[in-house]
Amino acid sequence: MEQVFEYIIDLGASVMMPVLFTIIGLCIGMKFGKALKSGLYVGVGFVGLNIVTKLLTDNFTTPLDTMCQLYDWSLRVFDMGWPAAAAVAYGTAVGALIIPVCLFVNLVMLFTKCTRTVNIDLWNYWHFAFIGAVAYFVMDESYLWGYFAAIVCYIVTLVMADLTADRFQKHYDLQGISIPQPFCQSFTVFAIAINWLLDRIPGFNKLDVDAEGLKKKFGVLGEPLVLGVIVGVLIGWAAQMDIKKILFLGVTMGGVMELIPRITSLFIDGLKPIAEKTQEVAKKRFGGMKVHIGMSPALVIGHPTTLVCSVILIPVILAIAVLVPGNQFLPLASLAGMFYLFPMILPYTKGNVMKSLVIGLVALIVGLYFVTDMASAFTLAANEVYKNDPTASAAKIPEGFEGGALDFASSFFGYVIYACVKYLRWIGMGVLTLITIAMVVWNRMRIVREERESK
Repeated sequence: MEQVFEYIIDLGASVMMPVLFTIIGLCIGMKFGKALKSGLYVGVGFVGLNIVTKLLTDNFTTPLDTMCQLYDWSLRVFDMGWPAAAAVAYGTAVGALIIPVCLFVNLVMLFTKCTRTVNIDLWNYWHFAFIGAVAYFVMDESYLWGYFAAIVCYIVTLVMADLTADRFQKHYDLQGISIPQPFCQSFTVFAIAINWLLDRIPGFNKLDVDAEGLKKKFGVLGEPLVLGVIVGVLIGWAAQMDIKKILFLGVTMGGVMELIPRITSLFIDGLKPIAEKTQEVAKKRFGGMKVHIGMSPALVIGHPTTLVCSVILIPVILAIAVLVPGNQFLPLASLAGMFYLFPMILPYTKGNVMKSLVIGLVALIVGLYFVTDMASAFTLAANEVYKNDPTASAAKIPEGFEGGALDFASSFFGYVIYACVKYLRWIGMGVLTLITIAMVVWNRMRIVREERESK
């Protein structure tokens, strides 16, 4: 079973999505050609997104490293990026069986009306495996603690996907879709709390600047494309590159900002027919039961507000990481994941650029401390994975550093579970169990009530 799921993961989303969506489409009564076309659109979307992300990391890694050397930005926690976190996640006994275990949990919750989300975002299951792997090593290679942490994270994320589904669908006009990705859902907590606070600050609550308003106010300078060029040029200038390289970095960053929304439109073209048909079948055969297809937040990272906030925060968080006291983590390799901060923030800020920026900045600053505190556990897990499998080069931490990654290690869910396991032990297990059960019961009551009212 381990080998089967490892084979599936190795195929990648771009290959498996056409297969998975074709099977789902046929099961819900779609014609073969339409189901295959939907899957191919999503698969091609992942191909395009991987190319654009690689374009960003390949061209900006050297300038950012150069800036660290020029300005002596030496912090002890080395940014390993999401590939290292995923390698740690799947390189342990917990990660090996995380997909079948979580799918089983998902089915049980679905049939007992504890969730409406069917999480088919298999390639992001590494988030659950990661927190399980960290707990596994922190608790002296305990399977009990490893699977406990992973399953708690999975259940909490499914409930959050349900609770945020209506708002997400309304904001992005994507009926039948929810986001069961824990890194992304973690920022919902910040979005709700900080948005509530900002609405009560006189003057700030009247600032309603969305991406379109930004274009009207600043003209061409408010375009994500032009903002990308400006930030790329500034990074090249700060790294003391020659004019040719500076201009190239500017156009490259601008290109990324322009290409992402065009690529993510492919996800929507592929997902809409499947989602609509799923809702139609559920309504006919299951007495009006709503079902959400759990997908990667990649399908909405092309939103203009997400692009504007991401490109602004990239240089800002670099400067802040060096200045804030107590932080030992400088995000470099993880910066390509900045776009994934905002998919669940925007539905609460209604796309307001100023609010989204403030929430994103606070979440990132708090996330720096999460990564710093979790670095010792990340390092322990990564070293064990690399020792057991020397071919897992992504998990090798440079000599003299501890390892960390903004991706998931900086998330609220991941850190709370980690802190409860490491610092509170059995008390922490009890607290997490009670919180998880309370969320599941509350979600089930809500689902049953809504189904009763819809009849």
